[in-house]
Amino acid sequence: MVESQHLSFMVQVKNTDDASIALSDLTIRYWFTADVEKVDLKSMCDFSSISGGCANVTRTFGVASGTKADHYLELGFLAAAGSIAPNVTSGNVQIRIYNGDNYDRMTQTDDYSFGTNTAFMPFERVTVYHDGVLAWGTEP
Repeated sequence: MVESQHLSFMVQVKNTDDASIALSDLTIRYWFTADVEKVDLKSMCDFSSISGGCANVTRTFGVASGTKADHYLELGFLAAAGSIAPNVTSGNVQIRIYNGDNYDRMTQTDDYSFGTNTAFMPFERVTVYHDGVLAWGTEP
C-alpha cells in the first residue's frame, strides 16, 4: 500500500431527475480510514467548477463504523451554489484530506470510497444524500 500525506478525490453529481435540484439540498460522503494514532483531520477544497467555486462548498468530518471506513468527509453546498438542471452535472469538486499540521501519512488505497477511475463515472462507494436521505450509492 502506498502512503501519502493526503487523501484526494474528485466528485461531481448528475441530476437524473425530471426537475432541477438545489445543490444545497445535497450532501456527498467520501468514506475512508484515518490510519493515524491521533486523529486531527482537516480538508481543503482545491478546485470547484460550481457557481462560486470552493467558497460555496462546505466540508464536515464524521465518524463511521463500516468496512474500510472509520470516518467520512461530507461535502455540502451553500444556497449560492445554485441548482442542477435535469440530466446535467454539477461540475467537479476536487478535495484533499490530511491529518494534523504535520500531514501525517495515510493510506488511501484501503479506503472504502477509493477508486482508480480517471474519468467521471457512477461510483457507488461515494454516497449522495438528498435532504438527508440516501439517494445514491452504498454505505460501508
